[in-house]
Amino acid sequence: MSGAPKDRVMDVRPLIAEGIEPRPQLFAAVKGLAAGQALVVIAPFLPSPLIERLKADGFSAEVTRRGDGAWEVRFAPGEMGR
Repeated sequence: MSGAPKDRVMDVRPLIAEGIEPRPQLFAAVKGLAAGQALVVIAPFLPSPLIERLKADGFSAEVTRRGDGAWEVRFAPGEMGR
């Protein structure tokens, strides 16, 4: 069976609620993406610095405000790759 790998989902709300900075885990998740795989980040606020950083690294960012008030951002590698 072929096709794009399933998106990797990372909900950082529990980390943030515990006072843990999620950046190291987020960047590790980005580095661990398979070819063609995207990272979906769920956060309690719009992660603007992360969006800008990953866009600068060649990712696209698709932002959605969820019904529960959280933000969901799907980061997909662009033509520039990872």
